[in-house]
Amino acid sequence: MTSAIILGGSRGIGRAISKSLKSLEIDVFAASKKDIDTSDLFSVNEFVKNHNQTDILVLNTGGPAPKPFATITEEDWKLYHNQLFLGFVTILQNIKINDGGYIFLISSSVIKEPNSKLIISSAYRAAFAEIFKVLSKDYATNQISCINIAPGPINTDRTQELIENVEEYKQSLPMKRLGEPDEIGNFVKSIIQNKIKYLSGVTINFDGANSNYIF
Repeated sequence: MTSAIILGGSRGIGRAISKSLKSLEIDVFAASKKDIDTSDLFSVNEFVKNHNQTDILVLNTGGPAPKPFATITEEDWKLYHNQLFLGFVTILQNIKINDGGYIFLISSSVIKEPNSKLIISSAYRAAFAEIFKVLSKDYATNQISCINIAPGPINTDRTQELIENVEEYKQSLPMKRLGEPDEIGNFVKSIIQNKIKYLSGVTINFDGANSNYIF
């Protein structure tokens, strides 16, 4: 049976992806923060000892709260360096993806349009996206597809935390609504279900036409 490991699989986008893949009768391990905390390298190393091989891997984690640059502490930088960058690097170095598999990175629109309120997230998510792009060429030799999904405003708890007046914010969006986690879940499902393999090394902007960049 095809297997999948989904980080952050107990809520939000991760949970939506888990639900979609389970409908394909994939053996899904939806890891919660209790299973693996990517900000804690001991937790990461313990996790990969027990979960070291899969067909599908979804790299997904939350990010820091908004914080002005001048108030960011050294501890903040260290914490999110691990959570958004080094933790994922360690996972990729220690979990074998079976030939013909998939790796999905759930990053953020801030990798394309840095946000001054989310400067830590902008820095480390962009840095790991570069690693992911480079590695996609190596994975391609084993027919493993690497897809970076960069969500914009999605209807998750994190969006509710970041935006003060959600209803007012919706009216500023092209579609006048937030994206739904299930839309991302079904997108991932469709790629796997239809065996789409040549779409690799790319970043998918999942933002309802909200961004201004072309590529």
